[in-house]
Amino acid sequence: MDMTRLRSLLYLPANRPSAIAKARTLAADAVILDLEDAVQPDAKADARAAAVAAALEGGWGDRPLFLRVNGLGTPWHGDDMAAVHVDGFAGFVVPKVDTAGEAADMVKRAGGRPVLAMIETPAGVISAPAIAATPGVAGLIAGMADLAKALNCGVDAHRTPVLYSLSAIVLAARAAGVACFDGVCTEYRNEVAFRAEAGQGKLLGFDGKTLIHPSQVDPCNAVFSPSTEEVAHAKAMIAAYQAALSAGRGVATLDGQMVEILHVEQARRLLARA
Repeated sequence: MDMTRLRSLLYLPANRPSAIAKARTLAADAVILDLEDAVQPDAKADARAAAVAAALEGGWGDRPLFLRVNGLGTPWHGDDMAAVHVDGFAGFVVPKVDTAGEAADMVKRAGGRPVLAMIETPAGVISAPAIAATPGVAGLIAGMADLAKALNCGVDAHRTPVLYSLSAIVLAARAAGVACFDGVCTEYRNEVAFRAEAGQGKLLGFDGKTLIHPSQVDPCNAVFSPSTEEVAHAKAMIAAYQAALSAGRGVATLDGQMVEILHVEQARRLLARA
């Protein structure tokens, strides 16, 4: 599974049967059944059983189904990790991964399933390169709400206080060759705000974004998919470069800009994603 092709990853409370049923009809690229933040302590066991039932029942098509477990040190973590091994789960999401050692332990217990590590603490941001480089970690997920709380920072529409951390997560993922996903936008009733935040995430280099509401799926897919204009420009860039090679030149120009092999490689990646 190429995690970098995932644009939209929708969180669902695992103890909401109606939400799970609806999710099977949505265009989300991946679904994450949540046992952590979205589930109250007294409902954890029932949510875990419901998640296992949803995985075994199937009906998810070709989209991967992940399980977000409760964190290391919580009373539910052990049982959650056992549930990950049920057929139907493509992998699991681990909250608040702070060190490469924690990541390696999760990988060891994952039984070969990919691990998506959430970076949502100051220690996690600092250790992000080592976490991403841990064999078996398939990607990083930004968790900006918990990070902002830990940093005691303010919040603005441009996410200014956490921009360094967001970029650090992208850098760590790219250095390790794994996927990276932007955190959730809590303004699920405000599509303009969501598109602006998703656009910023794409600009920073994230592969996709985690979501908390079905209404965010289609806008997310639109933002993280190459536009018609981007596809046309990529094709023109490749054609210009190939024409230059045929003429014995190693460098081409398109619309007054130089086109080199690195630009062609970027264009081919965009077309493959499209």
